Amino acid sequence: MDQEANKIEVLIIGAGPAGLATSACLNRLGIPNVVLEREDCSASLWRRRSYDRLKLHLAKQFCELPHMAFPRHAPTFVPKQGFTAYLDEYVTRFGINPRYNRRVTSASHEGGWGVEADDVATGGKEVYVAEFLVVATGENGEGVIPAIEGLKESFGGEYMHSSDYKNGHRFAGKNVLVVGCGNSGMEIAYDLSKSNANVSLVVRSPVHVLTKCIVQMAMTIMKLKIFPVKLVDTLCLFLAKMSMGDTSRYGLQRPKLGPFLLKMKTGRSPTIDVGCLNLIKSGNIRVVQSIKSIEGNRVKFVNGENKNIDAIIFATGYKSNVARWLQVNITMFPLSFSKRQFPDHWKGQNGLYCAGFARQGLVGISRDAQSIARDIDMLIQRRSIL
Repeated sequence: MDQEANKIEVLIIGAGPAGLATSACLNRLGIPNVVLEREDCSASLWRRRSYDRLKLHLAKQFCELPHMAFPRHAPTFVPKQGFTAYLDEYVTRFGINPRYNRRVTSASHEGGWGVEADDVATGGKEVYVAEFLVVATGENGEGVIPAIEGLKESFGGEYMHSSDYKNGHRFAGKNVLVVGCGNSGMEIAYDLSKSNANVSLVVRSPVHVLTKCIVQMAMTIMKLKIFPVKLVDTLCLFLAKMSMGDTSRYGLQRPKLGPFLLKMKTGRSPTIDVGCLNLIKSGNIRVVQSIKSIEGNRVKFVNGENKNIDAIIFATGYKSNVARWLQVNITMFPLSFSKRQFPDHWKGQNGLYCAGFARQGLVGISRDAQSIARDIDMLIQRRSIL
């Protein structure tokens, strides 16, 4: 590192909700910190890589960042514009000043954390030395499009990751295939159908589909920590069957594990129905099996079925890009989330922390940020005594 280093106490990489929450918690404790963000705004996933009709999938009380509630007048399920406005107010209230357009290129530990970053706005390079490093770039660094025979070589239509999808207006009258039955996939399929597209939905694995009311009830019960998760799951599945019927009749098989036990073990959240299920039942959205190959505009499915498709939306998840720049032999970030098991996932060695990598959503982000700030505060106080 030839450049003069910026010496700081805590360096936070990422100005999404996890980075902002961690900075706010540190600021409240009077601990100096710097937030680096590769984009020119905070929460770029919400502002630029999400579809127009997106709302928080959980009630607002389960999506608050530390030390600041949503406004009373906010709807129960906050739309993305309301959430970004909430984040802007959060930044102002807690005096967070991210340094934007900073793309981290390397981070290594040699007595302290040495971090190099490119200032993409000016073309300059910066060096930081910090005692503590918080990785808050999140699990959704880059969209994943699976390798499918013929997709890149011959597909004559348009294909994109769900992070590039905004709305269904320009797909009216077209045959659109949505790959993935998670929250994004089923909500995009619903949006496309309402925009008069002819929609097919690829369901590649079993999925729990629940209503917002059922999920909100379950989250409230689990927050009380009175009943075991298995009992909560049993209640959820009973209510889901009463309100939705047997979803397997429509190609939506449920996993063997209950919805919230499955989330605890794998991080996979239940899909919250926004109206897609009724469109599947009515035949307006058709459930199909996994893609086998693509030839021109002809998509072949594993069951032998063929279908002409004009566009494909891949709601197939994300991966982290941490491994590209974190140059240290650790096991915290092997793929897209921390390898350490919840609830001990947030702390590594030598002052390394991660926020928002436990697949626990905004609830987990809030918990991580507070845990990290308390731990750093304790270590600083211990150091001052010695």
